[in-house]
Amino acid sequence: MLQNITATYKGLLHFVAEITVDTLELIGISIIIIGSIRALVILLSRLRKKQPVNVIVDLGRALALALEFKMGAEIVNTVIVRDLKELGILAIVIALRAILAILIHWEIKNEKKDAEEEKKQDK
Repeated sequence: MLQNITATYKGLLHFVAEITVDTLELIGISIIIIGSIRALVILLSRLRKKQPVNVIVDLGRALALALEFKMGAEIVNTVIVRDLKELGILAIVIALRAILAILIHWEIKNEKKDAEEEKKQDK
């Protein structure tokens, strides 16, 4: 009896975790697609109007947000992991995504700083 309840609970937990992982991955991918399209539209619009072009910050924000969702998916994925090999691979993926997020945030910060310096020089 207790084994049946435990097995049912584990099955439910596994099912919910899989749906959550897939949903968070889908959200992350959608943000990347929408952010990229938005950045491309802004880029083309500014090029057509011959305005200064700097979409790195906008695209970087979208990528950083998408990475947060994808890292969340990887964290939830730890519930599904069956053995140490999978856990090791998962840890590497999480570490790489964290490094990417840090680099993107650093790039955004530098781009903002450069844009502010350019505005000061133009005045």
